[in-house]
Amino acid sequence: MDSFDFAGTVAVITGGGSGIGRAAALSFAGRGARVVVSDLVGRRAEAVAAEVRSAGGQAAGIAVDVTRGEDFAALRDTALREFGRVDVVMNNAGVLAMGAPESLPDEAWEKVLDVNLLSIARSNRVFLPLLLKQGSGHVVNTASASGLLAYGFDRLPYVASKHAVVGMSEALALYLGPRGIGVTCVCPSGVMTNISEQITVYGQASSSPRAPAHGIVSAEKVGELTAEAVTQRRFLVLTVPAIQAELVERAADLDAYLNARIAEQDTRIVEQTPPAFHRGAHHPEDAA
Repeated sequence: MDSFDFAGTVAVITGGGSGIGRAAALSFAGRGARVVVSDLVGRRAEAVAAEVRSAGGQAAGIAVDVTRGEDFAALRDTALREFGRVDVVMNNAGVLAMGAPESLPDEAWEKVLDVNLLSIARSNRVFLPLLLKQGSGHVVNTASASGLLAYGFDRLPYVASKHAVVGMSEALALYLGPRGIGVTCVCPSGVMTNISEQITVYGQASSSPRAPAHGIVSAEKVGELTAEAVTQRRFLVLTVPAIQAELVERAADLDAYLNARIAEQDTRIVEQTPPAFHRGAHHPEDAA
């Protein structure tokens, strides 16, 4: 497949009002794309669109709830009305539920899967017909390092949803590649975003949740890595090389890998929820 040139294209982004979504919007626009930024909070989407316009680009902002199919249709219609086409679709919205596996109610699973996974199914139904008809374009799905490696026994719905996003993305690549459409799966590790707004805690949360010992990167860096991957038609975006090394270790001997990870676990439980976590927050924006 030929490389992708952003110049003159139109990109739509969900969860684009902050973090990785905002950074991707600015990176895509910096390469010549016109962008339609969507977010659950409309003023955030419009603020990012204004940033693009102030830098000399073209952009529109719209409020979108990714749990509603009609909102995806409105996002498509906005892109077609404002710019006449759609070339890049970035599915970036996400939320996270935390708690011991035995404490997570159905509502935690349902919310996380609805936002993180089913939103991409809704996006596919709305946007893939456009890309297939024109025989070109690119789909970007934001997953997580937790979708490649089972970080987070204290956030099982998130881990399950992101593993599903990785699998869905790989299958889509096999389906769309022969039809001239690329697929990129973004699997960030530690990224500086407003993730605390997207966390709901059930029961008690560990003071030391399972997480990779990887360096923190900026959302802007992830935006640039994503734009480069789309340009080069690469599937996987990792934010730190250590993830690749751990994937190799895991593939070589899964039992040995799991035993090593079990040995490192700190299972201390604290009495109170860490202050950075906000109960009841359900904002589907950039929780990767």
